[in-house]
Parts: sequence; C-alpha cells; structure tokens
Amino acid sequence: MSQALDALTKSLLHAAQKAGADTAEAKAVQATSLSVDVRAGALEQAERSEGVDIGLRVFVGQRSATVSASDISARTIEEMAIRAVAMAKEAPEDPYAGLASPDQLASAWDVAALELCDAAPEPSPETLQDEAARAEAAALAVAGVAQVQSAGAGYGRQNVHTAMSNGFEGGYARTSKGLSCVAIAGTGSGMERDYDGDSRIFQSDLRAPEDIGTSAGQRAIQRLNPRKPPTGTYPVLFDERIASSLIGHLLSAVNGSAVARGASFLRDAMGEMVLPEHLSVIEDPHRPRVSGSRPFDAEGLPTAKRMIVENGILKSWTLDLANARKLGLAPTGNASRGTSSAPSPTNWNVALTQGTDSRDDLIRQMGTGLLVTSMIGSTINPNTGDYSRGAAGLWVENGEITHAINECTIAGNLRDMLRAIVPANDARTHLSRVVPSLLIPGMTLAGA
Repeated sequence: MSQALDALTKSLLHAAQKAGADTAEAKAVQATSLSVDVRAGALEQAERSEGVDIGLRVFVGQRSATVSASDISARTIEEMAIRAVAMAKEAPEDPYAGLASPDQLASAWDVAALELCDAAPEPSPETLQDEAARAEAAALAVAGVAQVQSAGAGYGRQNVHTAMSNGFEGGYARTSKGLSCVAIAGTGSGMERDYDGDSRIFQSDLRAPEDIGTSAGQRAIQRLNPRKPPTGTYPVLFDERIASSLIGHLLSAVNGSAVARGASFLRDAMGEMVLPEHLSVIEDPHRPRVSGSRPFDAEGLPTAKRMIVENGILKSWTLDLANARKLGLAPTGNASRGTSSAPSPTNWNVALTQGTDSRDDLIRQMGTGLLVTSMIGSTINPNTGDYSRGAAGLWVENGEITHAINECTIAGNLRDMLRAIVPANDARTHLSRVVPSLLIPGMTLAGA
C-alpha cells in the first residue's frame, strides 16, 4: 500500500471539494484474508487475498452519489471525485440526505477497550491446514460418519478509516479467525449431513478443531433415518443455533428503513407489547471481543447501549440519519456502509434475556412436538408477519427425543410467535447475537 488509509481518505475529500462537492465522506478499507480447505486429509484449496478499497460519497445540495474503486492512484481518486459530482448533479433530490451536524458526531472513543484486533501473528497456511485436518479427522472418527464434505479454516484482518467534511475522522482494525466442518452420515439415498463451526476475533478463543469435528459428526448421526411429522398444531423448540433467526425477524421489523417505508409488521407497535413481559432485547456495541462491536457508526455518530425491547415493550427503532429524519426522530448510531454503498441502519451486538430452564428442561416440558435444528427456504410477509419455513430436526414424544424429522413445514404469525416465546438458558455469550433456544407453545406443522 503506497499511502496510509487516513491519507487516502483526506485525498478523496480534497478531490471531492475540488470537483465541486458541497460536502463529502470517504472510506478506505485495507483487507487481508486467508482460507484453507482440506479433503481426505490433504490440502484441497488455499486462497489468499490482499487489497485496498476506497469509497467516496458526495453531496451537491440535497443530491448525492457514491463511487468506489480498488485503485488508489492519484489519477483514480481525481476521476472518482469528478464522476461522483457529475452523478450527484443528475440524481433526484432527497430532503433527508446529508452528513451529521458537528454536534452529533462522536468525539471520543476507546478502541483498545473493545479488543477488536488480535495482536497475535497471522496464522500460516500450514497452521490452518493442520487445524482443518484435525477437525476432519475428528468427524470421521465418529461412528457412522461416512465422509466429510468440507473442513476449512480461515483468517482475516481489516483496517478501516473514515473521514468526512463535517470534521469527523476515525478508524480501527479488526481480525477474525474461523474453523468449520460439515460431516455426512449414512449411505446412498439415506445420507444426512450437519455441521459445526466457530469464529472469533482472538485466535486463542477459538474452540479446538477436535471439538468442532466431533460435534459435526454427532449432529449428522442424529439426522439419520428421518421421518415426516404428523400434521397439526404442536410445540416447536428452535435450537440455539437457529433461534437467533426469530429475533432477526424482530430486528428487521424495527429497522428504520422498513418502518419508514411502512413495510413492517411492527410499524405501528411502538410502545406495545411485542415479547413476553419478562423479556428484553438489549443492544450493546461496546462488548469486548465481539464481532458486532463498533466505536462509532458509519456516519461518525457515537454508538451506545440501548433498549430495543424492555420488559416486552417495544422502545426503539434502529435508525441511521436519513431514516431518523424521515420519521422525525433522533438517530440511534446504527449506520453501516461499505465503500460502494450509502449508509443504512444495522444492528450491532444484540442479546435477548435468557431463561432459567435448560434446553433439556424445555424438551421435557413440551411433551410432544418438534425440535428444529435446521431450516431451508422461507415465505415471510414483512407487512403482516405471516411465517412459513421448511424445517428439519428431531421429534419429541412424551418429553424425549425419539427420531429425526425432515421434509416438514412450520407456520405461524411472527407477532403471535414472538409474544409467546419461552427462552432456555443456553445462549453462547461470545456471539454478536446472544439468543438461547426458544420454545413456541403452538405452531402449525405439515409433512412436505
């Protein structure tokens, strides 16, 4: 890289001003990624990429345009600015567009306290290959596992810097390391597969390859000899691995962009009960060593802990500047953007109140029903909350798991489902979205 990221963003702003922009914001990202895949104990694929991407968003009055490039030469920067200003002049006016005012900007933050970047050296390809091979070997050691579809390990590092003509400037580095394994059990048409994986900011926090491989193999074995479920209304327990998707639908419904468009089943629900009264959803962008942590948002606003749902009652939308202006509200510091896109509202770290019972306790309490461990496809109406998804998992009879289930559909309405959820206590607290297994007392099941 011929220039530091802060110098690149300043060059972009200078070029935008020279080209005739009233205001502008610039972003530069230097990224490195390394991935290794193993099959049958041997290296199957190894990839490494490095590069710098730059993005410029300019404003001419209430008109804006965004351009990006991976060439950081002075000529390219100048051409980007000229092109962006020309595009902005042809864009429609947006009364809600514009940078933050100086008094809204974050003025102090502690990146070190967030622990977003691991100081440990980048792992070698040989290290990643060894870890993937160990995960594969552990999966194959599980009785009944026929093969491993894939076992892979990867590492990434990003340096991000943002600068704006309103005076904001800031940056930070982020690292990640991951390991995954997909195991296949059975033979012929009776094959079933399942997976496990882990991803952490700090390499030392990553689960052992043997743990991941063994878990993937055991999960695949559990799925053998599946049957279709009976049709009817039954309790459905969403396993912790997929339960966060339910809270994800809630978060989508309170996203300021959807609310401003009127395309949300919760658009008129502010101040109403949307979860059981003892449950809350808390966003905390300052949790150390968590992928969703941010010292500031993409518009330079400070990030802060906030209640999205408090004791069951909806308290806040998720807002960037433009959607906050549309709704006549204050922004919540939730803007996210890439180098080639305008900001949009995005959630950071979110946690749902955990329950007191374990997943096994909820299985015993549900009596007869379905434990969902995977889902495919979806038909979800964001305006009404009508919900229908293909599912697979384990059948529960008289409080005990009896056999595997596949080729079934589960259906309901998200407003009713969310108000009825019963949480377990098994959420993984290192995740950005901390959501335990969730029991819904009644959903419609149908064998496909």
